[in-house]
This record gives sequence, structure tokens and C-alpha cells, in this order.
Amino acid sequence: MPRAPKDARTCDGALARAFDFLGKRWNGVIIGTLSHGPAGFAELKRAIAGISDSMLSDRLTELTAAGLLSRDVSPGPPLSVSYRLTASGENLLPVLEKLADWAAGNLPEKKCREAIK
Repeated sequence: MPRAPKDARTCDGALARAFDFLGKRWNGVIIGTLSHGPAGFAELKRAIAGISDSMLSDRLTELTAAGLLSRDVSPGPPLSVSYRLTASGENLLPVLEKLADWAAGNLPEKKCREAIK
């Protein structure tokens, strides 16, 4: 849906919502990590240095509820759960790539663990 025209001096509500959601600690990193394909909880935990189990669980639930991820359960045995990007989540990837490119050229380099603090 196209955004409504705005006065140059007013807050862009859509941009504010985007940063409110993606600016939450770990959301963008989880989406970026899943850009390489589906992953289970343990695999995500290993890939994202410094995230706690409870925070990862909370963020996966939130991203799934927002329609950016899908949670796939394989009955097994053993039972397994994996997460993958939905079409909506995949639509964010070019934006996240551009943000990463900008950061690479404009912000001091940090290790992933330091960048999230």
C-alpha cells in the first residue's frame, strides 16, 4: 500500500513504525540470519552471539506474529521446529542489505557481539 503524502516537517508514521519494530534488539539480526535459509532454534542461537534463550524465543514469537517468519514443526521423531522467512520477511532483505552497506561505509567496525550491545 502506498504511503500518503506528508508535510516535509512532520514525522513519517510508516518510517517510525518500521524503526520501532526493526530497531528492537535482535529483530533485524534474526531476519538477516534467516536470509540464508530456514534454521532451528539451536542453530539460530549458535549463529547469533550473545542472545539469550528467552530473548531468542520472545523475538521469534514476535517476528512470527508479525508475519515475517513462519514456524514449521516436523513431527519427527524427533520433533523439530524450524523458522523461515515469509514473503513479507524476504521483502525486508534488500532494505537490510542497504543498511548493512551503509553501516560498512559509515560506522566504525565492530564484532557482532559488540554491535548488538
